[in-house]
Order: sequence, then C-alpha cells, then structure tokens
Amino acid sequence: VQLVESGGGLVQAGGSLRLSCAASGSFFSPSAMGWYRQAPGKLRELVARITSGGSTNYTDSVKGRFTISRGNAKNTVALQMNSLKPEDTAVYYCNAHLPFGLGDYWGQGTQVTVSS
Repeated sequence: VQLVESGGGLVQAGGSLRLSCAASGSFFSPSAMGWYRQAPGKLRELVARITSGGSTNYTDSVKGRFTISRGNAKNTVALQMNSLKPEDTAVYYCNAHLPFGLGDYWGQGTQVTVSS
C-alpha cells in the first residue's frame, strides 16, 4: 500500500493550507484515514481522523480550525487547515488503517511551516 501526500509548505500565521493524500495498492479501502504530525523533539500525535462511515475526531488544539474529509472513492483524504499558528509547524503524515487486521500504512510526510 502506498500513500502519496501533497500540499505542505510555508505559510504565515493566520493563513491556510490544504493537505491531500491518496492511497493505492490495496484491494480494500481503508476503514479509517487520518493525519498525524511530529514537531522537532516531540512525539508523533494524531491531528484528525475520519472513518469510512464519516465519523471524525480531532485533537483539541485544532478543533474549529482544521477540517478532515474523504473523497468519494474512500481512498483519499484531505486536511483543510485554516487560521494556522506557528505551533502547527511539523511534519504531517497521512495514515491509512486497513480492515481485517491488514495493518496501518504511512505516507512519507510533508513539511508544514507556519511563520509568525
């Protein structure tokens, strides 16, 4: 299973970015997809997650600012990030959780840098 991410970059505080991720190589669509991030010196943390049924959850620090969505084909996921803050700076990773115990897969990561 391959996950290809796009959309990272440099933005000023208060700006917006949209991250996209597409999964390929699996017969089964992911039962859930999500975005995680890892800042220098910190552990990787969940940012947002969405299930195949459309249920979402967000880490508290991004609620009201970030929106996760899945494409109709269920193998793509996007993260709309608004009102970005310097503390959102991190490498963002796409995650796909496959059903039937087939495991989790990760993208290569995309850098998001928010300048103050």
